[in-house]
Amino acid sequence: MERIVSCCGITCSDCPAFNATKKDDNAEREKVAELWTKAYGHPFKAEDINCDGCISRGPRVFNYCNICEIRKCGRERNVSNCAYCDDYKCEKLAKLHEQAPKAKETLDKIRISVSKNPKN
Repeated sequence: MERIVSCCGITCSDCPAFNATKKDDNAEREKVAELWTKAYGHPFKAEDINCDGCISRGPRVFNYCNICEIRKCGRERNVSNCAYCDDYKCEKLAKLHEQAPKAKETLDKIRISVSKNPKN
């Protein structure tokens, strides 16, 4: 499967909601909903677990994606993800990356790659 990186640097293609959607697997959706309900203290249902990834232009994105300011900004600036943005490492990203350092690491690697190969 192609690696899909969200605007903020979270790897969508590693996300269990994304994978359950791609497989159209209701049992997997149930497992993810149960796991996330326990982990985040918010009740999720299997029908909440439908996502084609942050950068998708389609209607199936995870609930939070619809209100995510980072995603909104990335779409307005028409970038694949924030590593391609002229304002990379803005305040919105800094707050998220405090909680998700792996997402920051992902974007930093993309940013380095882009600077070495500007035509990509």
